Amino acid sequence: MFPTQLTGHPDAGVLDAARATISDLMGRHHVPGLSVAVTNADRLLFAEGFGHADLAAERPATADTRYLWFSMSKIATATATLRLADQGRLHLDSPVSSILPAYVTRSGEQPRVRQLLNHTAGAANPLPVRWVLPADATEADVTAFTRRVLDRHPRPRRPAGGRARYSNLGYLLLAEIISRVTGEPFEQHMRRNLLEPAGMTATGYTRSDAEAGAGSYATGYVRLPRPLRPVLRAALPAGIVGDRHGQQLALRPFRVVGAGYGGLIGSVTDAARLVRVHLADGTIDGTRILAPDTARAMRTINTPGRPFELGLGWFRRPADRSAQPAFVEHWGTGGGFWNGMRLYPELGLGIVVMANTTRAYDHSALMTALLPVFVR
Repeated sequence: MFPTQLTGHPDAGVLDAARATISDLMGRHHVPGLSVAVTNADRLLFAEGFGHADLAAERPATADTRYLWFSMSKIATATATLRLADQGRLHLDSPVSSILPAYVTRSGEQPRVRQLLNHTAGAANPLPVRWVLPADATEADVTAFTRRVLDRHPRPRRPAGGRARYSNLGYLLLAEIISRVTGEPFEQHMRRNLLEPAGMTATGYTRSDAEAGAGSYATGYVRLPRPLRPVLRAALPAGIVGDRHGQQLALRPFRVVGAGYGGLIGSVTDAARLVRVHLADGTIDGTRILAPDTARAMRTINTPGRPFELGLGWFRRPADRSAQPAFVEHWGTGGGFWNGMRLYPELGLGIVVMANTTRAYDHSALMTALLPVFVR
């Protein structure tokens, strides 16, 4: 049950104080631009942009600015996986090898689909620094790259069923499973069975400049001393590193290879709609996405691990176990972008923040500053 102190009518003075906290945090952490959204289970309560989506053009960040989600995409992938389970089309305790025969451990128990969701399948976690291609890369290029990554890691690295150890590769496997079970490309399935039903019309796996306009997208930035620019150029594929603006080095538009683990591109307001699905135990605007028990299971943290303790998608750091008010969250971090979305289930409140910076900033302080605006 949601508490009565939740309000959709923020006090102007408290909101101004929260805005000041956000601006101060951006200055201290050298964040070029940032967008934030606050929602309850029924509707969007607040959305606003701060700073610049693009420094060279002096284009402001807004509530509609689109950012690369990176690993926040995992919540979308997990939601689609659980929806298939609700429909009886996928069994979470099935061995991964029963769907992807090539992914077989040489000894011990075969990893299960459920264990991919909570990062206990023993999957490797190769550093995805170069898992990017220019934004205009073809689907064939993306598919071939993803296949090479999977072929390099054909079996679990550790025994299944142990402590959670975060793995991007595990969610690449989930995307492959979704495609095999449904008989359609992963991105197409996600669009038809999650993004569209949830009303996430400004989010997808590719840039759509013709539809949305190039100005809708944030430019990613890396704050780097000038002598280290060649190092970044060597670390990333050719053509990704762009021009310098002061201490910030721009990244040219790119696609994240591996849609299931980190490929979404979209706005905080769309991310807030996904949060609404989970706050409302699986529904949004009268459309049921997940069964209520399934949505609750996703955010129930019952798997110990490092650096995160896991539910079936949502996580928290061990240090936040006793935090009040209690929350679960998911981050999305990579070259040029640092994002986070958080559920406060007992408050019936969710907060999303997306920023075009590579370095971590105190997203928890930002969210904590916003809570008094909406909770009395």
